[in-house]
Amino acid sequence: MKQDAFDQRWEWAGKPLESELAIPVEIWRPVAKLSPEDRLDCQKVNEAVARHKELDAD
Repeated sequence: MKQDAFDQRWEWAGKPLESELAIPVEIWRPVAKLSPEDRLDCQKVNEAVARHKELDAD
């Protein structure tokens, strides 16, 4: 099952320091612009990533 942006971000954020797990910039950039509280909201994270992808497509 494919993870949504919220799950991918949390997997990356919770990785051990020695892990080489990376997060795509298409997820990191819009999530980094959210408030810390909004980063905890699955819907807000996924919407921010979707908007970012739409803007990049234009």
